[in-house]
Amino acid sequence: MTPGICRDPSPPEDARSWLDTLILSFTRLTRGAPPGLRGLVRALPMQPPSFLLARALDRWLLPRLDTASREALRGPAVELELQDLGMRARLRLGARGFETCEHAPIVTIRGRAEALWSLVRGWEDADRLFFERALVLEGDTEFGLLLKNTLDALGPLGDAGVRS
Repeated sequence: MTPGICRDPSPPEDARSWLDTLILSFTRLTRGAPPGLRGLVRALPMQPPSFLLARALDRWLLPRLDTASREALRGPAVELELQDLGMRARLRLGARGFETCEHAPIVTIRGRAEALWSLVRGWEDADRLFFERALVLEGDTEFGLLLKNTLDALGPLGDAGVRS
């Protein structure tokens, strides 16, 4: 398998939610997008996607984090870069939930949207995605491992909010 190229992580059609279908279809459409379009999207402000991601994490992740995990993850900025879309989001866990952040990130997670979505939904193992470089983690490896292990322990996100 080519490094950085994730096999099709999609579950069978009947196991997908409407949101899974929408996101996977959109990411497949962007594969043919010209590089200039990704550059244009990358030049747009990070605030809108960061805000939307923070609200989604407040709904699907925050209620599942225990007090110790919240304290361990609170503060540092994390950047998520969806390379195929040219989109970036930067946020941190604050006292009242996830929030957008202007600070330099302590950790950056980079990869294709489809690889990230397959991780979030539990279709792919995080270790495999990082080993095959479908997802790349850069920066503070100790914090990155804490983040990865916390998410692994919680299991797939989003089931309650996306079922058809």
